[in-house]
Amino acid sequence: MADDERPSKMQKREHDSPEGEAAFAPSEQPPPSEAPDTSAPMDVDQQETNVPSKPGPPPGMTKSAWKKLRRQQEWEAGREQRKVVRREKIKARKQRKRDEYAEARANGSTADAEGDAPRLFPHKKERQALEKARNQRATQVPITIVFDCSFDDLMMDKELKSLGQQITRAYSDNRSAKYRAHLAVSSFGGKLKERFDGVLAGHYKAWKGFHVCEQDYMEAAEQAKGWMADPKTGGVVEGALKGSEQAEGEPANDTPQGEVIYLSSEGTETLHTLRPYDTYIIGGLVDKNRYKGICHQRATERGIKTAKLPIGEFLQMNSRAVLATNHVNEIMLRWLECGDWGEAFMKVIPKRKGGQLRSTGEEDDGEEAGPTAKDDEGEGEAEAGAAAKDEGEEPAVEKVEGETADTASAAAQDDV
Repeated sequence: MADDERPSKMQKREHDSPEGEAAFAPSEQPPPSEAPDTSAPMDVDQQETNVPSKPGPPPGMTKSAWKKLRRQQEWEAGREQRKVVRREKIKARKQRKRDEYAEARANGSTADAEGDAPRLFPHKKERQALEKARNQRATQVPITIVFDCSFDDLMMDKELKSLGQQITRAYSDNRSAKYRAHLAVSSFGGKLKERFDGVLAGHYKAWKGFHVCEQDYMEAAEQAKGWMADPKTGGVVEGALKGSEQAEGEPANDTPQGEVIYLSSEGTETLHTLRPYDTYIIGGLVDKNRYKGICHQRATERGIKTAKLPIGEFLQMNSRAVLATNHVNEIMLRWLECGDWGEAFMKVIPKRKGGQLRSTGEEDDGEEAGPTAKDDEGEGEAEAGAAAKDEGEEPAVEKVEGETADTASAAAQDDV
């Protein structure tokens, strides 16, 4: 092919050409200072939501303790509002009962005032008559149970609350028992008294057959001799007490004499029977077993006889036998009725304890009971009266494992 017919080769571009650099150079980004300010609106929002932070804990207080204190303060601040809500609920419940009674009366489901059929909705006088009949069926017996509350300085606030609940439950159980004992609280002062007078509004002052003593349990035991010897209110020897008295060969009308016995799981003797005119001391201590044996130690130092309930003779336990104050009280009340420790234990001790009768192997199906003054698992009864219901709504920091104040028994509420 001729040279003039061939296409000429394209010449290579020179890389150092300024025109080439301009043609292939990437577009330059503006410097950071010239970039659009997208953070400006965020700065405005931050300025609008910039509020002072919450104050921290004061010096010497941990953060968790500070949170607990704040929650308690918030709880106390809302107490009045909760009272208002509770009153409204009570009014609504009463109105609902009135409406139900009016509907039943309109349908002919309730008897007239002169009718023979019982009322579905008894009037106040009829309810009082039923309460009077219940009281007449109960028998006062001459024994005294004293709760030794001299351990105020060894318990935390939640443990003091649990102790107050247990004492209230013990009173409820005694009021509803077939055979009632005299109940008393010794060394009644400090934070426990403040709680009963403040949060519980002093309802204990109206409790029947319940005594408080600011002195120690020995002074309370001396006063108990007068309560039990009183011909009107001292009580009569009935039930299992009568059987135990006859078994020991003592005359039924003997001069009232008794001894003081401190109940403790470390007791040197075993309590086989309850005797008339004896005073039984239960240590009011909720400590999760931190101060093991302290009740027995204090009683021994003062030369007081110590004894333990015969749990080991009747039951085979899968857990410890250190139980709550109100359960010790309930076991003793059960024994006064049936005179059989095995039956009393089985009616009171719960299934989770794994208690079985040694003779039959029957599993336990009652509530918990115990032979010492110490708390079992923080269980307690409910506080009496409206103040107790208010207690049942406390924040989680103040809750106690077990029953809450909303489970207050009707017997305690009747007396307040």
